[in-house]
Amino acid sequence: MAEVKASLICGVVAAFLSSAVLAFVEDLDDTFKDTRVNDIWLVDFYAPWCGYCKKLEPVWYDVGVELRSSGSPVRVGKMDATAYSGMASEFGVRGYPTIKLLKGDLAYNYKGPRTKDDIVEFANRVAGPAVRALPSKQMFEHMMKRHDVLFVYVGGESPLKEKYNDVASELIVYTYFFSASEDVLPESMSLPELPAVVVFKDGAYFTYDEYEDGSLSSWVNKERFQGYLQIDGFTLYELGETGKLVAIAVIDEKDPTEESGRLKALIQRVAKEYREHFNRDFQFGHMDGNDYINSLIMGEVTVPSVIILNTSNEQYFLPGEPIETMEQLVQFISGVLNGSAQAYGGDGIIQRIKRVAFDARSTIMSVFRSSPLLGCFLFGLPLGVISLMCYGICTAESDDGSDDMDALKREGLTDEEEEEEEERQRAAELEGPDEGEEEEDVGEKDPEEKKTD
Repeated sequence: MAEVKASLICGVVAAFLSSAVLAFVEDLDDTFKDTRVNDIWLVDFYAPWCGYCKKLEPVWYDVGVELRSSGSPVRVGKMDATAYSGMASEFGVRGYPTIKLLKGDLAYNYKGPRTKDDIVEFANRVAGPAVRALPSKQMFEHMMKRHDVLFVYVGGESPLKEKYNDVASELIVYTYFFSASEDVLPESMSLPELPAVVVFKDGAYFTYDEYEDGSLSSWVNKERFQGYLQIDGFTLYELGETGKLVAIAVIDEKDPTEESGRLKALIQRVAKEYREHFNRDFQFGHMDGNDYINSLIMGEVTVPSVIILNTSNEQYFLPGEPIETMEQLVQFISGVLNGSAQAYGGDGIIQRIKRVAFDARSTIMSVFRSSPLLGCFLFGLPLGVISLMCYGICTAESDDGSDDMDALKREGLTDEEEEEEEERQRAAELEGPDEGEEEEDVGEKDPEEKKTD
């Protein structure tokens, strides 16, 4: 009896906790458009049949719990984009799941990893002010330890500050933006003029120059990454939005070799020592394994090796000979920059056809590897049906042909002979009986008639 009571109590507690967790994520309907304006919302637009949406669901509830328990002003919701397709279209939903933070009239897309910590960080960053103040040296030092890349506006009111605020509102989905007075910065810093926009990263600082760096938005977008970093598929996608070429050391971190360590060290040295030459055009890093690279170039890259990717047009560059020294690596990168290096791949029509064929082959192979029976059913059944249809069409044509030939054989005539015979009969009907034959018929009498005579 006691065990039954305990199990009932546990069930009630579990149901209560489950309902409490669900309460942190609100189900939204078509009234959301009118009620959302006074709050900041983090919304997951999903489809019930989407596998990725189902995978995100438990993470989404954890996000709701974390934001509510931390006192964040962000409310978390989810909307079935198939049931409320009109509203989803108004918010620019093109795929599932789509995560958006809605703040006033602005809608910010989340494109990062779908983990609780990353999503919560995104929500807290975008929900706050676009530009945060650094009032003291202690706060500045704290932010320097917390962030690998730090953008700071230094100075008072100016047209540059207005541009900085606009850029911060646009790019806050990627990074934080701060402002400070000159006395907050380290005493060792010396800025050529004020106001200024400074980025702190890689143990140094770099100042924005409008004449050399172009628009502030473009400069911030290119500088929001460290000079050298570990690259995965998602990071490579983000790097593509900067417009830079990506120089990668492809290594195997599970089985490190001396050659892997040497190439990785060479890439790091070039990123640091040749920043003035290559920073505007190249991003440097390393990638663990070659699977992702192989799928991009539809080929095989040896490990370890160096490859340069142009994500804007799907071109890639490989060194003509093994990279042994930093001079060889610099020469290879310079060749890519000045156009003398051989480019492979691209986004031409032939490459697109190859991409379609490669993706189809990869999909089929992945299905067969994960579930051979399912692969046989999905691809074997349609092929079998098509084969039977083709066989039926071919045999039907051959049977008709054989029937025609049999009829001709029975008549003992070919097509040409049959036509000649028909012409001969028509000619005979037009000319009438032959004169010789008629006389022969008249002159020949019946034997009985001869006897009578």
